[in-house]
Amino acid sequence: MLSRSDGKTLWRQIALQIEADIRAQVLRPGDKLPTEWELTARFGVNRHTVRRALAALADSGAVRAEQGRGTFVQQGLLEYPITRKTRFSETIRKRAQEPLGEVLRVAEERANGRFAAPLEIEVGTVVCQMEVLRRADGFPIAMASHVFERARFPCIVEDYRASGSLTEALKAAGVRDYSRLQTKVTARLPSPEETRLLKLAKTRPVLVTESVDVDAAGVPLAISISRFPADRVQLVFEP
Repeated sequence: MLSRSDGKTLWRQIALQIEADIRAQVLRPGDKLPTEWELTARFGVNRHTVRRALAALADSGAVRAEQGRGTFVQQGLLEYPITRKTRFSETIRKRAQEPLGEVLRVAEERANGRFAAPLEIEVGTVVCQMEVLRRADGFPIAMASHVFERARFPCIVEDYRASGSLTEALKAAGVRDYSRLQTKVTARLPSPEETRLLKLAKTRPVLVTESVDVDAAGVPLAISISRFPADRVQLVFEP
């Protein structure tokens, strides 16, 4: 029950009660919250008060709003290791979840200095940029752009579509093993597309990692630029 005399605003009391339901696992990660109308009936308040409570919960990262679907309890924090041998599919399977990679779009362009230098190719060399959405048990975990020299990996997109795994696609291209040369991390607010596909509030930041992978001989293979929801994924750097 809400109290109008304990010094807390009504919307804050509603937010605290929903948080208590989440802690008690009455509402579990991934569960859909009752509709605004159902919450107004439960708490005996108007929709504006309920919306203020839900907005506060979204700002804190406890819930996420999905346009046209409703409001859901946020998933638990995923610890994502960053090592010389980081593999998305392997990391997700260790959590007893099923990884999936979906190709969103593919573009070919001539490499500028940003791509040419890390890949150790000439400026103007044709590269393939593949944008993918990565999921765990169907839930979006990251978006990533992978940049390859087109002549070296002419079938990389088809191989990735067939397996949903970058490791398997590289194996199909003859690369049996590879490692991460370096990783840079920054943070920013999400783009409209990232907000939609990663199911993020537009005020919640994404962690951006930019890495260069090399083969066993130290020759650069790819540049990968990944975006992770900062309130769902914790990057853990390991030796």
